[in-house]
Amino acid sequence: MAGRRVSFAGQDFVARPSGALFWPATATLIVADLHLGRSERMARRGGALLPPYESAETLARLQAECIATGAWRLIALGDTFDDDAAGAELGRLLAPLAADRRAIWVTGNHDPRAGGLPGTVCEAWAEAGIALRHIAGQGPDISGHYHPKLAFAGQRGPVFLLGAAHLILPAFGTYTGGLDCDHPALQALVPQGHAILTGRAAHMVPIPLPARARPRRTGRALPR
Repeated sequence: MAGRRVSFAGQDFVARPSGALFWPATATLIVADLHLGRSERMARRGGALLPPYESAETLARLQAECIATGAWRLIALGDTFDDDAAGAELGRLLAPLAADRRAIWVTGNHDPRAGGLPGTVCEAWAEAGIALRHIAGQGPDISGHYHPKLAFAGQRGPVFLLGAAHLILPAFGTYTGGLDCDHPALQALVPQGHAILTGRAAHMVPIPLPARARPRRTGRALPR
Protein backbone atom coordinates (compact mmCIF):
# COMPACT_ATOMS: atom_id res chain seq x y z
CA MET A 1 0.00 0.00 0.00
CA ALA A 2 1.30 3.45 -0.91
CA GLY A 3 2.53 5.56 1.97
CA ARG A 4 4.74 5.33 5.04
CA ARG A 5 4.03 2.71 7.68
CA VAL A 6 4.35 4.12 11.19
CA SER A 7 3.72 2.88 14.71
CA PHE A 8 1.94 5.04 17.26
CA ALA A 9 0.59 4.13 20.70
CA GLY A 10 1.01 0.43 20.00
CA GLN A 11 -0.90 0.54 16.71
CA ASP A 12 0.28 0.41 13.09
CA PHE A 13 -0.84 3.06 10.61
CA VAL A 14 -0.09 4.11 7.05
CA ALA A 15 0.51 7.81 6.38
CA ARG A 16 -0.90 8.14 2.87
CA PRO A 17 0.60 10.50 0.23
CA SER A 18 -2.77 12.28 0.12
CA GLY A 19 -2.58 13.36 3.77
CA ALA A 20 -5.05 10.70 4.95
CA LEU A 21 -4.12 8.18 7.64
CA PHE A 22 -5.10 4.52 7.20
CA TRP A 23 -5.52 2.19 10.17
CA PRO A 24 -5.24 -1.33 8.71
CA ALA A 25 -6.28 -3.25 11.84
CA THR A 26 -9.67 -1.52 11.83
CA ALA A 27 -9.96 -0.77 8.08
CA THR A 28 -10.41 2.88 8.99
CA LEU A 29 -9.48 5.96 6.97
CA ILE A 30 -8.79 9.05 9.11
CA VAL A 31 -8.72 12.59 7.72
CA ALA A 32 -8.70 16.07 9.21
CA ASP A 33 -9.73 19.57 8.20
CA LEU A 34 -11.65 19.17 4.95
CA HIS A 35 -12.83 22.81 5.25
CA LEU A 36 -15.55 22.29 2.67
CA GLY A 37 -16.92 25.60 1.41
CA ARG A 38 -13.76 27.57 2.12
CA SER A 39 -13.80 29.48 -1.17
CA GLU A 40 -17.49 30.38 -0.72
CA ARG A 41 -16.90 31.56 2.85
CA MET A 42 -14.01 33.80 1.83
CA ALA A 43 -16.04 35.26 -1.05
CA ARG A 44 -18.97 36.00 1.29
CA ARG A 45 -16.69 37.84 3.69
CA GLY A 46 -14.85 39.84 1.07
CA GLY A 47 -11.59 37.91 1.34
CA ALA A 48 -9.27 36.55 -1.33
CA LEU A 49 -11.11 34.83 -4.17
CA LEU A 50 -10.24 31.15 -4.56
CA PRO A 51 -11.31 28.78 -7.35
CA PRO A 52 -14.87 27.67 -6.47
CA TYR A 53 -14.39 23.96 -7.14
CA GLU A 54 -12.27 23.13 -4.09
CA SER A 55 -15.08 21.30 -2.25
CA ALA A 56 -15.75 18.97 -5.19
CA GLU A 57 -12.02 18.28 -5.55
CA THR A 58 -11.62 17.53 -1.84
CA LEU A 59 -14.58 15.14 -1.84
CA ALA A 60 -13.36 13.40 -5.01
CA ARG A 61 -9.94 12.81 -3.44
CA LEU A 62 -11.54 11.53 -0.25
CA GLN A 63 -13.79 9.12 -2.14
CA ALA A 64 -10.75 7.89 -4.07
CA GLU A 65 -8.86 7.27 -0.81
CA CYS A 66 -11.76 5.27 0.63
CA ILE A 67 -11.84 3.08 -2.47
CA ALA A 68 -8.05 2.69 -2.73
CA THR A 69 -7.68 1.58 0.91
CA GLY A 70 -10.85 -0.48 1.07
CA ALA A 71 -11.84 1.38 4.23
CA TRP A 72 -15.14 0.30 5.73
CA ARG A 73 -15.05 3.18 8.20
CA LEU A 74 -14.24 6.88 7.86
CA ILE A 75 -13.31 9.18 10.77
CA ALA A 76 -13.07 12.92 10.07
CA LEU A 77 -11.28 14.87 12.81
CA GLY A 78 -13.17 18.14 12.71
CA ASP A 79 -13.49 21.25 10.57
CA THR A 80 -15.31 19.24 7.95
CA PHE A 81 -16.93 22.53 6.95
CA ASP A 82 -15.42 25.98 6.85
CA ASP A 83 -18.46 27.52 8.56
CA ASP A 84 -22.11 26.79 9.42
CA ALA A 85 -23.40 28.15 6.10
CA ALA A 86 -21.17 25.69 4.24
CA GLY A 87 -22.47 22.89 6.45
CA ALA A 88 -26.08 23.69 5.59
CA GLU A 89 -25.32 23.89 1.88
CA LEU A 90 -22.84 21.03 1.41
CA GLY A 91 -23.82 18.44 3.99
CA ARG A 92 -25.85 16.50 1.42
CA LEU A 93 -22.68 15.94 -0.65
CA LEU A 94 -21.26 13.71 2.09
CA ALA A 95 -23.99 11.08 1.75
CA PRO A 96 -22.11 9.00 -0.89
CA LEU A 97 -19.14 8.67 1.48
CA ALA A 98 -21.36 7.15 4.16
CA ALA A 99 -23.33 4.92 1.82
CA ASP A 100 -20.86 2.01 1.88
CA ARG A 101 -19.05 2.56 5.17
CA ARG A 102 -19.56 3.82 8.70
CA ALA A 103 -18.84 7.54 9.03
CA ILE A 104 -17.80 9.26 12.26
CA TRP A 105 -17.63 13.06 12.27
CA VAL A 106 -15.66 14.64 15.11
CA THR A 107 -16.64 18.29 15.49
CA GLY A 108 -14.09 21.11 15.22
CA ASN A 109 -14.01 24.82 15.90
CA HIS A 110 -15.36 25.62 12.42
CA ASP A 111 -18.35 23.27 12.63
CA PRO A 112 -19.66 23.30 16.22
CA ARG A 113 -23.25 22.81 15.03
CA ALA A 114 -22.55 20.18 12.37
CA GLY A 115 -25.96 18.56 12.42
CA GLY A 116 -27.52 16.40 9.73
CA LEU A 117 -24.31 14.58 8.88
CA PRO A 118 -24.69 11.01 7.56
CA GLY A 119 -23.35 8.99 10.47
CA THR A 120 -22.15 9.51 14.04
CA VAL A 121 -21.33 13.06 15.21
CA CYS A 122 -19.26 13.45 18.39
CA GLU A 123 -16.76 15.74 20.11
CA ALA A 124 -14.14 12.98 20.29
CA TRP A 125 -13.75 9.28 19.61
CA ALA A 126 -11.70 6.83 21.70
CA GLU A 127 -10.45 3.44 20.57
CA ALA A 128 -7.54 1.12 21.42
CA GLY A 129 -6.40 3.58 24.09
CA ILE A 130 -6.12 6.43 21.58
CA ALA A 131 -8.26 9.59 21.56
CA LEU A 132 -9.23 10.90 18.14
CA ARG A 133 -10.10 14.58 18.42
CA HIS A 134 -9.85 17.88 16.57
CA ILE A 135 -7.24 19.62 18.73
CA ALA A 136 -4.48 17.71 20.50
CA GLY A 137 -5.01 17.28 24.23
CA GLN A 138 -4.03 14.55 26.65
CA GLY A 139 -2.12 11.94 24.68
CA PRO A 140 -1.90 9.54 23.13
CA ASP A 141 -4.15 11.15 20.55
CA ILE A 142 -4.60 11.68 16.82
CA SER A 143 -5.76 15.13 15.80
CA GLY A 144 -5.77 17.87 13.19
CA HIS A 145 -6.45 21.63 13.50
CA TYR A 146 -2.92 22.97 13.02
CA HIS A 147 -2.44 21.97 9.35
CA PRO A 148 1.31 21.27 9.86
CA LYS A 149 3.64 22.11 6.98
CA LEU A 150 7.35 21.81 6.35
CA ALA A 151 9.80 23.51 4.00
CA PHE A 152 11.94 20.73 2.53
CA ALA A 153 14.05 20.47 -0.63
CA GLY A 154 12.98 23.92 -1.77
CA GLN A 155 9.24 23.35 -1.35
CA ARG A 156 6.76 23.88 1.49
CA GLY A 157 4.05 21.27 1.84
CA PRO A 158 1.70 19.49 4.23
CA VAL A 159 3.13 16.88 6.61
CA PHE A 160 2.11 14.49 9.34
CA LEU A 161 3.73 15.19 12.71
CA LEU A 162 4.58 12.08 14.71
CA GLY A 163 5.66 12.36 18.34
CA ALA A 164 5.58 10.23 21.46
CA ALA A 165 2.12 11.40 22.56
CA HIS A 166 0.62 13.08 19.49
CA LEU A 167 0.05 12.23 15.84
CA ILE A 168 -1.12 15.37 14.03
CA LEU A 169 -2.59 15.10 10.55
CA PRO A 170 -2.18 17.63 7.74
CA ALA A 171 -5.29 19.36 6.41
CA PHE A 172 -6.92 17.19 3.75
CA GLY A 173 -8.90 20.05 2.24
CA THR A 174 -7.78 21.90 -0.87
CA TYR A 175 -6.48 25.48 -0.43
CA THR A 176 -5.86 25.30 3.32
CA GLY A 177 -2.98 27.18 4.93
CA GLY A 178 -0.97 25.87 7.84
CA LEU A 179 1.73 26.22 10.46
CA ASP A 180 5.41 25.46 9.99
CA CYS A 181 6.63 22.60 12.16
CA ASP A 182 8.88 24.92 14.15
CA HIS A 183 5.96 27.10 15.26
CA PRO A 184 5.86 27.22 19.09
CA ALA A 185 2.38 25.66 19.20
CA LEU A 186 3.61 22.60 17.31
CA GLN A 187 6.99 22.46 19.03
CA ALA A 188 5.17 22.25 22.36
CA LEU A 189 3.22 19.19 21.16
CA VAL A 190 5.98 17.44 19.21
CA PRO A 191 9.33 18.69 20.50
CA GLN A 192 10.97 15.56 19.12
CA GLY A 193 9.77 13.09 16.55
CA HIS A 194 9.30 13.03 12.81
CA ALA A 195 7.54 14.88 10.03
CA ILE A 196 6.22 12.66 7.26
CA LEU A 197 5.97 14.37 3.90
CA THR A 198 2.89 14.02 1.74
CA GLY A 199 3.05 13.76 -2.04
CA ARG A 200 5.03 11.34 -4.16
CA ALA A 201 7.69 10.42 -1.58
CA ALA A 202 6.66 9.86 2.04
CA HIS A 203 10.05 10.75 3.48
CA MET A 204 10.42 10.92 7.26
CA VAL A 205 12.30 13.98 8.48
CA PRO A 206 13.53 14.29 12.09
CA ILE A 207 11.97 16.95 14.28
CA PRO A 208 13.46 19.30 15.31
CA LEU A 209 15.26 19.95 12.06
CA PRO A 210 19.04 20.25 12.15
CA ALA A 211 19.99 23.92 12.45
CA ARG A 212 21.46 24.02 8.94
CA ALA A 213 18.19 22.73 7.45
CA ARG A 214 15.81 25.09 9.22
CA PRO A 215 14.02 27.47 6.87
CA ARG A 216 13.47 31.11 7.60
CA ARG A 217 10.42 31.57 9.84
CA THR A 218 7.32 32.83 8.06
CA GLY A 219 5.53 34.27 11.09
CA ARG A 220 2.27 32.54 10.19
CA ALA A 221 -0.60 32.70 12.65
CA LEU A 222 -2.51 29.81 14.16
CA PRO A 223 -5.31 28.38 11.97
CA ARG A 224 -8.74 29.74 12.84
